[in-house]
Amino acid sequence: MNFDENEPQPVREERFAAERAERREARKAVTLDSRGAHLGAAIVTIALVLLSWNGKPVALGIVSGVLLLWFSAALAWAYTDRDHGRHALQRAYNVTFGWGDGS
Repeated sequence: MNFDENEPQPVREERFAAERAERREARKAVTLDSRGAHLGAAIVTIALVLLSWNGKPVALGIVSGVLLLWFSAALAWAYTDRDHGRHALQRAYNVTFGWGDGS
């Protein structure tokens, strides 16, 4: 988004909207790689199982609640970005657990 101070406001807003739409379409066209997210989800699942096994229901509830809140926020962000259906769920999943591959 280049900014030209001499550009009229309506023209600038129209150009920005076109650039946002172009980036949104490019983002939707890309296939999502979920390998790191699968690894992150597996690590979280193991941690939750260990917490429940050791009889730590408060810690289990806190960790589960934080993950649920984070996933809900990511899903709301995807829907706000006009992304719906399976792709929105995949984006939220990748945002929540995508740290599993170390990036």
